[in-house]
Amino acid sequence: MCRMQAKSSPLIDPARADGDDGPLLFAALSSAGMRSTAPHSHARGQAIGALSGLLTIATERERLVVPPGYAIWIPPHHRHGLDAHGPVSAWSVYLAPDGCAALSAQPQVFQVSGLLREAVLRAGAWTQPAAEPTAAQQRILAVILDELSAAPRERLVLTMPTDRRLLKIAQALAADPADARSLNDWAEWAAIAPRTLTRRFVSETGLSFTDWRQRARLMRAVELLAAGQAVTGVALELGYDSLSAFIAMFRRAMGVAPGGFAAAHAAALALP
Repeated sequence: MCRMQAKSSPLIDPARADGDDGPLLFAALSSAGMRSTAPHSHARGQAIGALSGLLTIATERERLVVPPGYAIWIPPHHRHGLDAHGPVSAWSVYLAPDGCAALSAQPQVFQVSGLLREAVLRAGAWTQPAAEPTAAQQRILAVILDELSAAPRERLVLTMPTDRRLLKIAQALAADPADARSLNDWAEWAAIAPRTLTRRFVSETGLSFTDWRQRARLMRAVELLAAGQAVTGVALELGYDSLSAFIAMFRRAMGVAPGGFAAAHAAALALP
């Protein structure tokens, strides 16, 4: 049996995330202003997609940014907290643990396909949960599951190291991505050998120190652009001496220039 339930509310009821009423549960979320959800976990896996506005989600080891047109997958029992920056409209899909086998065991951010978005919105329009979904509803549910399982991982995930010296560096860079100190300078500051820093950063985060710092800058850029800051101002705030270098970095990572990203975000916010 697969039961679907729709809800529109400023908050998602955490109790629904631990329900036992079938493998898939849909809830719509909207918020008129900034809000935060305290760190929590639930038995179901959860996908959260931003229709407009910007979400940031923190897990025990990662920080993730979800701009409009993107979504995040959070596996079952994975502790996380959520912040909504300004007016936000988003959707959530909860999956029972048995339905999560084909999905990642780690949180991931992904770009929402047009097919997934329309399937979720169609499911959200179902006003009454059915004990047994119709054949048409089952097909919509299958599309949602297929699209979630096929979604590629994006770069809006920042894994924090566990070594206390590396974590000290990572926290400082996350707070100020424009800090241009060299790897050797950071190693001296944290009292760690440069070779050890280089080796452990890769083993603990999956990224080199240079790539990790660039991703921290990318994620801050997404936040600043979504907040309405000008592209040139964002580049300067992130420590780029060359506007073209910032634009090239952003385009490589996001597939669109920062100006195009900002325009798409503004257009999404203008939707009813």
